Amino acid sequence: MIALAWPLALTNLSQHAMTLTNAVILGWLSTEALAAATLAANLYWVVMAPMLGCAFAAGPILAQARGRGRLKGGAGRGWVREMRRGARAALLAALLLTLPCLLLLWQGEAVLRALGQDPALAALAGTYLNWMMWGLVPCAGFFVLRSFTAAMERPRPALVVTLLAVGLNAVFCWLLVFGTGAWGGFGIAGAGLASLLADLILFGGLYAVVALDRQLGRFRLLGRFWRWDAARIAEIWRVGLPISGTLLLEIGVFSAAALAVGWFGAAAVAAHAIAVQVAACTFMVPMGIGQAATARVGVLTGAGDAAGARRAGWLAVALGAGFMAAAALGLMLGARWIAWGFLDQRDPVAAAAAGLGAVLLTVAGVFQLADGVQAVASGALRGLKDTRVPMLLAALGYWGLGMPVGLGLAFLAGLGPLGIWLGLAAGLAVVAGLMLRRWARLAAAPALG
Repeated sequence: MIALAWPLALTNLSQHAMTLTNAVILGWLSTEALAAATLAANLYWVVMAPMLGCAFAAGPILAQARGRGRLKGGAGRGWVREMRRGARAALLAALLLTLPCLLLLWQGEAVLRALGQDPALAALAGTYLNWMMWGLVPCAGFFVLRSFTAAMERPRPALVVTLLAVGLNAVFCWLLVFGTGAWGGFGIAGAGLASLLADLILFGGLYAVVALDRQLGRFRLLGRFWRWDAARIAEIWRVGLPISGTLLLEIGVFSAAALAVGWFGAAAVAAHAIAVQVAACTFMVPMGIGQAATARVGVLTGAGDAAGARRAGWLAVALGAGFMAAAALGLMLGARWIAWGFLDQRDPVAAAAAGLGAVLLTVAGVFQLADGVQAVASGALRGLKDTRVPMLLAALGYWGLGMPVGLGLAFLAGLGPLGIWLGLAAGLAVVAGLMLRRWARLAAAPALG
């Protein structure tokens, strides 16, 4: 489990490092640029959730196909064709969903203004999105290929490519934001262009590695990828759309929180951005463990090894909980130091943003354990292709409890952004408990699921 999980977790961290790098560089540009990029990124991740769900659905589908091939002793090439067709269907299903996403992001400024955001911040965010949005198409390909390599228990190619993209993104972002001459000094638009270039590198690099690898290249994943396979695309949507719903509910509650915090001014948005970026950074590790759980539970379930799949799921939950307990301690002890790392001390708004950011980071430390447990338990459930009920549980926890409590504490109790974050913590705790209970019930069955 660790051998599979650590490259996946590092890949997640590396991908998040690109967003984090852009946030830090834009924070050095101005507090307003950081706040605008945060609003843009929140809208971007909400809009891309449907595509991500279909890409993630490839994970359990391909893992179970590989497990069935193992059950048959690997004889014949039927399971190879099944994996190729499954990956091709996932790519087509994801690409189809990028089209409405692009149309919505193109109107990003208007959407943010309609949601009550400051017109100046909305205009900056729209500029950022107009470049960043085109990365959705290569992103779809990258996430499908990454699900394939995880199902094959070969996560290192994605890690190597992502590390390369992180370094190049940092160089591109710095030059395009602060540089001089024809290739620099574009401000927030430069950060959006850097993100697009990084997405192209991610897909192109991973496809090249997969195609040239002796073991992975034999699948010829993009061979005739345009061929329509209605049955497999329907399966991708059946498994993937509830994953999209779960992602949309989770990403959406944090995005809604960012919009609500936006009503308290630029310093509050910057503080929220700092806390979200750091909490998302620690979340990448249990997310990677959850992805490993999807692959291991899926392969073992496909191979008919219910006991092995059960052990894999519980072990993953324990690993995720252990890491996040340590992360919680680190966040609570280093909150103020971390907050100042994102800001220019010469900025007149920086002191207010750092003070509130430190408070929000402390709250983030409180909910770390719950966030890790729900991520890993959800990953284990995906390995069983159990995605519909987890979506309903997420709806109950995030929107039935978390957001109403947060808004009540923020506006009725007068706690402001702190109240919103306390509501998020309550919602995450409920989701974690419900997801863990769901996994325990399905894992106890003689035949998993």
